[in-house]
Amino acid sequence: MEQSGIERYVPIVGEKAIVEIFQLARPLYGLRVLEVSSTFHGGGVAGMLHSLIPLLNDVGINADWSLLYAEPALFRVTKKIHNALQGEPVDLSEREFKVYLDVNELFARYSPISSHDLLVVHDPQPLPLIRFRPREVPWIWRCHIDLSTPHPPVWDRLKPYILRYDAVVISSETFAKPDLPSETHIIPPALDPLSELNRELSPDTIAQKLREYEIPGDKPLLVQVSRFDKWKDPLGVLQVYALVRKEVECSLVLVGNMATDDPEGPEIFLRVQERAKSLPDVHLITTSDGLLVNALQRAAAVVLQLSLREGFGLTISEALWKGTPVVATRVGGIPLQVIPEQTGLLVDPQDYPAAAAAVIRLLRDHDLRTRLGIQGREHVRQNFLITRLLRDRLRLFRAVLGKG
Repeated sequence: MEQSGIERYVPIVGEKAIVEIFQLARPLYGLRVLEVSSTFHGGGVAGMLHSLIPLLNDVGINADWSLLYAEPALFRVTKKIHNALQGEPVDLSEREFKVYLDVNELFARYSPISSHDLLVVHDPQPLPLIRFRPREVPWIWRCHIDLSTPHPPVWDRLKPYILRYDAVVISSETFAKPDLPSETHIIPPALDPLSELNRELSPDTIAQKLREYEIPGDKPLLVQVSRFDKWKDPLGVLQVYALVRKEVECSLVLVGNMATDDPEGPEIFLRVQERAKSLPDVHLITTSDGLLVNALQRAAAVVLQLSLREGFGLTISEALWKGTPVVATRVGGIPLQVIPEQTGLLVDPQDYPAAAAAVIRLLRDHDLRTRLGIQGREHVRQNFLITRLLRDRLRLFRAVLGKG
């Protein structure tokens, strides 16, 4: 019989890691956990939950997932809050904040929260839920955003809700807000090596997928996988590509779906589309196709992640897992993944000449690309696979519930 549970990961992480997971889960058998987020598709949070929820259930946790459904008006507000938490000065009106609270209050009233033993709330969109429910079970706020330098007026409005949570989880020690006294846990994101997005692909499958999207395979390929979001700097990627093309003939693919909780995406995409018209061999893709992303990350000579701000940037680990070197900016959680001269190359945000020089260096040095690719894959295997995330989650649940 074909394996379908956590034992599928034994060839990748070893038997000892799987046994440790079950040992951690033993005091938690039957625990009813609800994860609450704002989108089912698009972005790293949804991708991780698609894999994590089944694995939690497989090891004895009754895990479920609920979405904060709302009108587009809410997501226009929460996008402003998201930007403010990343440091952008934002004017958030009383009316906008009331929309934010009203939607959360309505969701709290009619959602299945009361039937669970522990709740994990992701990011600012559903943050105020805790204010509108009786305190009957522990609540955890999982923030995937860098909180170190938020816009103070917005932070001051959100902080009272954060203080109600039993624990806060962030991706890196550098994301911590010094004036937040809450119990804080550091748990970096992780990828699922067996998902459609990351599983092994044959050369024929890769070539077929690229042909399907009319992506040429006759020249080196540069790829950035990200939402069309100003913080991912897709216009900057086009500037870097223009500089690289002066030295090395290559092509560029920017691929990113439109997350339902990001109303700025279509506007950013139109700006990128207009700029790309002046450059040759640029391919813009908004289709949600995990197999395509997998093929692109494997076919790429270099993967880019030129973010201006970044929570973690799990697409970097995805590329490294596939043995592809990365040129990225030293922001957010990226330096946890890209170790200079070991797993990739780092540059400062908006230093486009330096980014172009790093790409050109990799394109001209096959041995360097190979070495970085091998070391990058091993770095991910040791630090950023879903089995490690599962272990960390079980430890978190035990700590919050006082189970050792």
